[in-house]
Amino acid sequence: MTEPLIIAKIGSAELELLPEMSTRHGCITGATGTGKTVTLQKLAESFSGIGVPVFMADVKGDLTGISKPGSLTDKIKNRLSMMQMHIPEWKGFPVTLWDVLQENGHPLRATISDMGPLLLARLLNLNETQEGVITLVFKVADDYGLLLLDLKDLRALLQFVGDNADQFKTQYGSVSSASIGAIQRGLLQIEEQGGDQFFGEPMLNIEDLLQTIDGKGVINILAADKLLNFPRLYSTFLLWMLSELYENLPEIGDRDKPKLVFFFDEAHLLFSTASPALLEKIEQVVRLIRSKGVGVYFVTQNPFDIPQKVLAQLGNRIQHALRAFTPRDQKAVNSVAETMRPNPELNIKQAILELSVGEALISFLERDGSPGITERAYILPPVSQIGPITLEERQQLLQSSIVTGVYEQEIDRESAFELLQARTGKNMLASASQAPDDESLKKPSEEGILKDLGDLFSKPSGRRGGQREGVIDAMAKSAARSIGSSIAREITRGLLGSLLGRRRR
Repeated sequence: MTEPLIIAKIGSAELELLPEMSTRHGCITGATGTGKTVTLQKLAESFSGIGVPVFMADVKGDLTGISKPGSLTDKIKNRLSMMQMHIPEWKGFPVTLWDVLQENGHPLRATISDMGPLLLARLLNLNETQEGVITLVFKVADDYGLLLLDLKDLRALLQFVGDNADQFKTQYGSVSSASIGAIQRGLLQIEEQGGDQFFGEPMLNIEDLLQTIDGKGVINILAADKLLNFPRLYSTFLLWMLSELYENLPEIGDRDKPKLVFFFDEAHLLFSTASPALLEKIEQVVRLIRSKGVGVYFVTQNPFDIPQKVLAQLGNRIQHALRAFTPRDQKAVNSVAETMRPNPELNIKQAILELSVGEALISFLERDGSPGITERAYILPPVSQIGPITLEERQQLLQSSIVTGVYEQEIDRESAFELLQARTGKNMLASASQAPDDESLKKPSEEGILKDLGDLFSKPSGRRGGQREGVIDAMAKSAARSIGSSIAREITRGLLGSLLGRRRR
């Protein structure tokens, strides 16, 4: 059995997080400046030390120091003296840097098809009617094997469906030009925020987040200091990653330590704009992903930022100080005091307001799954560097990374955009005022648009190695996970809309 993780001390006693209980999830909460980031770093390096990979977002740009050994600063010296601890063995941990905006880490990409209509509707902030239209468009793409890899694919298919709305009405339902226009405008906004870099191939392979080096779990750090300026893109991307883990990892049940620990920083961004239907699915994912060996830890300022149904799933609690300046803050203090396991020797409500920086109220799960008695303790200082590394050190990390060269070169293979161009013989994004020269393009054939799409789907297109390939062959042989089958075109989507049954590269 894996040794417990020593996270904090109270007097001479140590508070331990049991690795086998860490998949019961947890949260780190507290006001700004109370020590949440250092607590996050301590937890991450502790999991890495027992061989558990970690994924976390670096929202302030100062977590990269975990890759280097720490040193004895005056603050740490005072903290060690107060806690009556010896100077620890300083060490760094293996790190892989990622960046959706492709500036300070390896590119992180997803395909439009894989994200699915539910998450894309959230990203675009669509209303119920517009969400129905985007679901319809995805259904057309899924039924006819049209790969939606990047934004231009989705724009092309949106225009195609809008231009031929009458032909799709009977089988799929009505499509209004106003909804199509609203979605297209939303795509333009996402593109300006960097979505054109996020959507495409090669898509992230979840297995690359589950690496170990010399017995230590790799700590995957997402550069999020700039990404946080686009909160919908940030939160939707992390939710997509959580969905990918849930849909693609096998069931493993209880084990002596997690397969991956996922830290969701600035968690309020995930829940603040989510619809009731999406919140319900998030709660399901959090509840069920434990059986995949994944522990999820939410990091936010106020426990009220996390819905009650989700908060109830979080067994390991680290509560830093709260400030009761407003009625909402006072409610949060009362809520925390009521939900943490009582300690006869501790006034939890009063302690929350008195905690100093680096001090926290801690309740970890016992071996029998029951909440531990709440203790007031100091978080141990990290053994890695506190603060960011230099740009030169960041470049060295990127060059020596285990995924160097895997994601840097973007792939733009044949997909919906090219196929729809081939059907019309013209640029599908050209102005609608430019009437097609060919009379056959002005109206559907006798078999109709849907038959035409089916023919297009099955016809060979493109060349590779001197042989012509159909759309299905291209998908099946893709280096990324694909959505097709040479026998059936039926597409199955998971709880949050991600594709199921895809091949791993």
